[in-house]
Amino acid sequence: MMIVGIVTVCVVLAVLAFLVPRLSHHPERGTQRVLGAGSRTGGKAPGVLGRLFSKPFRGSSRAVGRSGSAGRRARGRLPF
Repeated sequence: MMIVGIVTVCVVLAVLAFLVPRLSHHPERGTQRVLGAGSRTGGKAPGVLGRLFSKPFRGSSRAVGRSGSAGRRARGRLPF
């Protein structure tokens, strides 16, 4: 279920970044802030469990950043 949610957020952010690049930064930062909080909370578990619990949140945060930047980059390549 979480994977579907992250994929949906990435698609929405990529489309938003393509259509209105300047307005896409705020939702991207908000999403990364929430995922960062989950990563920090999961990382408080002891030892190997902390790395395992925080890993999905780190990967999701990275995916959100890449999808936003990809949308803005695609918009920048347009000829008009």
